[in-house]
Amino acid sequence: MTRIVSTQNAIEISHLSKVYAGGKQALDDVSLNVPRGSVFGLLGPNGAGKSTLINILAGLVTKTGGSASIWGFDIDANPRNAKNSIGIVNQELMFDPFFTPLETLENQAGYYGVPKAERISMELLRAVHLDDKAHAYARTLSGGMKRRLMVAKAMVHSPPILVLDEPTAGVDIMLRQQLWDYVRELNARGVTIVLTTHYLEEAEELCDRIAIINHGKLIADKPTRELVDMAQEKIVIVTVDKEVAQLPSHPSFDKVEKTGERTLAISYRKDRANAGQVLDAVQASGFAIVDVATREPDLEDVFLNLTAAA
Repeated sequence: MTRIVSTQNAIEISHLSKVYAGGKQALDDVSLNVPRGSVFGLLGPNGAGKSTLINILAGLVTKTGGSASIWGFDIDANPRNAKNSIGIVNQELMFDPFFTPLETLENQAGYYGVPKAERISMELLRAVHLDDKAHAYARTLSGGMKRRLMVAKAMVHSPPILVLDEPTAGVDIMLRQQLWDYVRELNARGVTIVLTTHYLEEAEELCDRIAIINHGKLIADKPTRELVDMAQEKIVIVTVDKEVAQLPSHPSFDKVEKTGERTLAISYRKDRANAGQVLDAVQASGFAIVDVATREPDLEDVFLNLTAAA
């Protein structure tokens, strides 16, 4: 019997745990929901447990405890429906090098039982800018082309959820931008995207919500803007009227660096001071201020602070 768990979330994970043989705990009581139609970021250092979580969803790793559902289908009670609801682009490039891209997609569609009349192989190749390579051997493709072929391969059965595990690793800037344009297009059509990446600026730009895993534990799960707002450190770049021979000091300063003959980069915490107080302290040290710029905290600041503390 088909069991529908929820209509609100694309993925629901509750108290998920995984202990490998030998006692290595890869996931420790992880609970999170991926809203339907969102671009959801899953971040964490190497070895944090991200790939284990994805492989559990893909049916490649057996969980030790907890539960997970994909598009309302429990992965244990309805594994076939759960797998049909998700497409996964792994870090590894996995396809037969002696097949052409078109053959690769046709074969994959066959595995999912997609009737020939309903296959969209050439449409997918056009979408990832590989239609001109449809009949070339896959082994002749560049690294970026192979990465895009993996995305197309994951979409042959038109799943409502696409998981991208480090999809832009080793891809140049232009190809990365093409890939993200396609991801945005898929999301605009209603596909839920789950993204893992080491490029934090990408996650900040693309994701509606971000979860961070460290040492197998969930340490953050918030809308992206809320997560960025957690960063307390700010930097003021101050240009003064004369050469700086001695760095100014003040209890509100976390760090002061000389970045030019007359330029200072002053770090401070938003919860202990504001920019006006920092500038007053600079002037009290005998400098007149010529110019001021600020650098807002970003996701990298939050990520480093949270993973360092965990």
